[in-house]
Amino acid sequence: MTSPAPTSWFSGLARSSSSSTMAGGVASAPASASASASLPDAPKSSVVGAGPGGGKRNHLRGALFKYGPKSAQVAFRTGDFNHQVIFIGGLTDGLLATDYLEPLSLALEVEKWSLVQPLLSSSYTGYGISSLEQDALELDQLISYLINKENSEGVILLGHSTGCQDIVHYMRTNFACSKAVSGVILQAPVSDREYRATLPETAEMIDLAAKMISEGRGMELMPREANPDAPITAYRYHSLCSYMGDDDMFSSDLSEDQLRQRLGHMSTTQCQPIPPTCD
Repeated sequence: MTSPAPTSWFSGLARSSSSSTMAGGVASAPASASASASLPDAPKSSVVGAGPGGGKRNHLRGALFKYGPKSAQVAFRTGDFNHQVIFIGGLTDGLLATDYLEPLSLALEVEKWSLVQPLLSSSYTGYGISSLEQDALELDQLISYLINKENSEGVILLGHSTGCQDIVHYMRTNFACSKAVSGVILQAPVSDREYRATLPETAEMIDLAAKMISEGRGMELMPREANPDAPITAYRYHSLCSYMGDDDMFSSDLSEDQLRQRLGHMSTTQCQPIPPTCD
């Protein structure tokens, strides 16, 4: 008697929820949840990230497509299947944000899943003038595009670093297309607040951001010294750096009740956390 072929933990995560993936009205999402109606139907064949000297490392062949009306709203897809893993990177991330994306893409093809790497308005240096809510809206537009233009039968969301916060926030919104999410992977979730607390200017800048927000100036930019790498609004700085700010979901000093408040809704979604040591 031949033993069945071994399967990966990803196979279990993907297949165990296949019966509930798209049932119940996702394809009929309202027009307001989709920005894809006037977009080109055919993605362009592209190569992303050729390595130095023309090497094959981080060299992926796939399709580049627009999923929303903003110039930043493009995504790169490898594999041509009806199920997709959507990778959401962290602060300053864009295409090919981590070394594991190339081997992940190859592994997913074996499982007959595509890998989609979107650019959001917050990608690269845009994170300081965006928000979790804006990322959630654009993620919903991407999933809507995949459903309506690519005949998607369901997606898994893979978050890296601060991208984990995007996914947790998106799953709380109950946007129309969130019903197409059959599972979530949180890879290397981090506390931006605990890191920022190690910087000497943070306490003073948190006070300044709180003052600006109280004066109705939350969307105005902070001084350059608050965040030298990219422009950042008072709201986003406060969200990332302050205790129980909107981005504060994984700090080690949060109580059980606070964690339940922030993450409790994820109990209804199949979720696989992966610590950073397992990249």
